[in-house]
Amino acid sequence: MSPADASGTPAPPVIGHGVARIDGPLKVSGGAHYSSDFHPDGLLYAAPVCAHVATGRIASIDTDAAERMPGVHKVYTRGNIGTFYRLPPKGSTRIDEHRPPFEDDIIRYHGQYVAMVVADTFEQACAAADRIKVAYADVKDPDVRMRLEPEKEAKVESDRGDVDRAFAAAPVKVDQTYTTPIETHNPIELHASVSVWDGEGFTLYENTQSIMNHRAAMAQMLGVPKEHMRIVTQYLGSGFGGKLWPWPHALLAAAAARDLKRPVKLVVTRRMMFHDVGHRPNTQQRLRLGANRDGTLVALRQDYLHHCARGEDYKEDCGEATGYLWSTPNLRITGSFARRDIAPPTPMRGPGAVPGLFAVESAMDELALALKMDPVQLRLHNEPKIDEAENIPFSSRHMKECLTRGAERFGWSRRNPAVGSMRDGDTVLGWGVACCSWMAKQLPATVSVMLNDDGTVRVASGTQDIGTGTYTVVAQMAASAIGVDISKVQVVIGDTRLPPGPLSGGSMVTGSMVPAVLDASRQAIDQLLTAASQHVQDFHDVAKDDLDFREGRVFRKGAKEGRPFADVLKSARMAHVEGKGDSPGTMGSKKNSVSTHSYGAHFVEVGWQPQIARLRVRRVMTVIDAGRVVNPMTARNQIEGAIVMGVGMALLEENRYDHRNGMVVNSNLADYLMATHADTPHIDVEFLDYPDLQFNELGARGVGEIGLAGFAAAVTNAVHHATGVRVRDLPVRIEDLLASTVS
Repeated sequence: MSPADASGTPAPPVIGHGVARIDGPLKVSGGAHYSSDFHPDGLLYAAPVCAHVATGRIASIDTDAAERMPGVHKVYTRGNIGTFYRLPPKGSTRIDEHRPPFEDDIIRYHGQYVAMVVADTFEQACAAADRIKVAYADVKDPDVRMRLEPEKEAKVESDRGDVDRAFAAAPVKVDQTYTTPIETHNPIELHASVSVWDGEGFTLYENTQSIMNHRAAMAQMLGVPKEHMRIVTQYLGSGFGGKLWPWPHALLAAAAARDLKRPVKLVVTRRMMFHDVGHRPNTQQRLRLGANRDGTLVALRQDYLHHCARGEDYKEDCGEATGYLWSTPNLRITGSFARRDIAPPTPMRGPGAVPGLFAVESAMDELALALKMDPVQLRLHNEPKIDEAENIPFSSRHMKECLTRGAERFGWSRRNPAVGSMRDGDTVLGWGVACCSWMAKQLPATVSVMLNDDGTVRVASGTQDIGTGTYTVVAQMAASAIGVDISKVQVVIGDTRLPPGPLSGGSMVTGSMVPAVLDASRQAIDQLLTAASQHVQDFHDVAKDDLDFREGRVFRKGAKEGRPFADVLKSARMAHVEGKGDSPGTMGSKKNSVSTHSYGAHFVEVGWQPQIARLRVRRVMTVIDAGRVVNPMTARNQIEGAIVMGVGMALLEENRYDHRNGMVVNSNLADYLMATHADTPHIDVEFLDYPDLQFNELGARGVGEIGLAGFAAAVTNAVHHATGVRVRDLPVRIEDLLASTVS
């Protein structure tokens, strides 16, 4: 349905067209309020004290000097913080660090919170925190090794055929191990909590990617009824997965607010971001591929490991995409972990699939070399007809077109496969390709759509916009369904007082909101038509079923002229009508009839200048099959951002730990290298237009995570083409390339 302008003339459709972010003016003018922007009356400031060892126990804490400092209201330790409760072991509520803060005197990682100061100003709180003296006992060197050995027997996660026999018999084999380091999320917005206690319950201004989960977790751990816990997240300065679940600082701020009966703000420092609020775990993956000489893949085995914190159970599912990506009759995926004296990891953009596809797509490139076969042709040759892991058809899969279309636009046919053979002046060019995939699932969602007598539409749901454009795409859905201009749509999200909405993770919000918004819109329209038939003189003699609604107007069926819904509501003396819609969710379903995923292909050109040992990603061509793209502008932003993040993953990013005390030695944005504008290549993104109508009514799947999946492999494959050096341990280091014979 096309929205209409004031004259009733249909305007261009809004679904599938680039629409500028409706929240953009607020963000550039300072009108958008992030969590730390809230300043309730009487606000106090909290500063945590962090452990400077990674193992041992607290022997004593001397707080006397801090307590005497100006402006200090209270110093909190285990003895006076109060009680934090644990979550039920098998509930649906999520938190990554299951041990509540200050629960005991045991130190499990460097940076662990051991005390907290609350003062009148941030500066006073930090100064007092620096004066607290903590003595430790039973300290020993922590285990922060990145080389992993399994803690327990590996779990078989996917298995078909006899992979070991098939691999042994295969005429062409690849057997290599690939590693990815620990990475830290580092969004621009630091983690922050502003906690308000009203004597009965809490209002918490949080930067969370899941306000509903945050409410459930905080209510349980603080011991208050869920209805007395309100979470507000109007805007988020990105999260990349690090803000999915609550972290201990939020509990500490809330406990202090309740105790002092004053609002308390706690903003973690950038250094704390490296220790206390999660990271992508390091991974170690052995890949074994076997193929016939014509390129037919006959065996694929992936055995992966990742690190986990002491006492935690985080899983990095590196085999998430492997089972269905390429056709092979024999496949086996196993996973295990190794515990380290490092803080708990958490999901980071494309968890599991991103490090997993680095290994798989690197191994595919090595197999193509062993076969003397073009890497694009190898992938086309092994395209599956069904999801062989689940033995069910794909709802919609156009990986072949991603590859062929990308190859055409990139100019792949001009690629000389010989190492170091392609030049641009004194720069050696390398071209690499890798494929990507990401899940397409729906989460439960409830949406309210209200048609108002002033001609506006209000859409409300307890989800959140983490910077990806949720405000805008939800407005587009409602504008299209109701038939009004998008400027008439108000989107209200980011508050747990609203109908429960989905978390912002896994690229699932858009797909989850589609059925709920459309259902709510239809119900609101039905209410409007009922009101028209019963209370509006123009339609009083017409049964509701003989009325029609299109382009924001109520019509007698067959009539050319209709009345705007605002006029109908005014005539009926009604302020509004409201519909509520639901999406039941498909995440975790055990009985899928079709396999729903998104797909894509990255083509990358790197430039290697051996004279000055300089490596650069020069250009990228990415083609994505994500069903129908609701807003190509915001979707392209997501893929472009993921690609820049992928440059960082491939060439720059890794946490480095001091083996003496477990500290991240590069815990700042000067020493932790990330891609900047200067590192950004020319990026070309194309979306295929194949609506996945088995997934939802609009055929729209999520976009965001998939842009990072596989990208690092495309870079390292290009690096090999340029230099002859095969990088299997990220990030690529210039030291690795100095062994290159290409000059």
